Amino acid sequence: MGRPMIDRLTAAGHDVTVHVRHPHTRAAATADGPTVADTVPATVEGVDAVFVTVLTDAQVREVCLGPDGAVAAMRPGATLVQHTTCDPATVDAVAEAGAARGVDVLDAALSGGPHDIRDGRLTLWVGGDESALDRVRPLLATYASPVLHVGTAGDGQRLKLVNNALFVAQVGLAVDAVRLAESLGLGESTVLAALQQGSGASRALQVVARGGSVDSVADRLADLMSKDVGTVREVADRAGVDLGIIGTVLASEAVEKRVLRKSPDPSTS
Repeated sequence: MGRPMIDRLTAAGHDVTVHVRHPHTRAAATADGPTVADTVPATVEGVDAVFVTVLTDAQVREVCLGPDGAVAAMRPGATLVQHTTCDPATVDAVAEAGAARGVDVLDAALSGGPHDIRDGRLTLWVGGDESALDRVRPLLATYASPVLHVGTAGDGQRLKLVNNALFVAQVGLAVDAVRLAESLGLGESTVLAALQQGSGASRALQVVARGGSVDSVADRLADLMSKDVGTVREVADRAGVDLGIIGTVLASEAVEKRVLRKSPDPSTS
């Protein structure tokens, strides 16, 4: 996700400095232009905006917080844009640290993939101060459209978690729709092509169809979807929120076994 963001920002004429955590990805991430810094503080010192694109909640805390984190090294008045899907409580912690330093923190949850960034049509749901968003909106517009303000810091992640729960549930429904169609004598490829032209179409169905079979979606996305569903359940549990019908679908065999590829718990068998 970070590499096409770098490409779009540099193509728009912005000076970009990057910090790549893993040596084996450094060459790809830093080809053709951006400055490379060896540490997080060296990356963020004196800049106007910092973009965080890592994988896990723990990594967000590691690169943003503490004496060697981004917030501590950023200048007052700068803005940190946090893109990684994480626990809203983590965003709260980063925003609190930012407020103590005079650093604005935007919770810019995203929907889409690298191809959307390359095309400048990534969707962003941004929580945080709207005036801070207005300041960095020209930067975000180089790779994202629409950029939607959805509330305070943490609300972007809350909306993203609801989106991800709905997406995985819809993938599970698409998988089960193919099962139903096959039991009625219809072929999988025919069903996937035809349903995209009907009222049952969805982006989740398109994702399933793009791989050519219901099994391929798990091969491509099971790890990411499992992480997202786990986070949704943890946040809902902590808030005492019922996941309702979405939770029922997420716990179904179609999702557990065919989408997330989870093995049965031997203690329950």
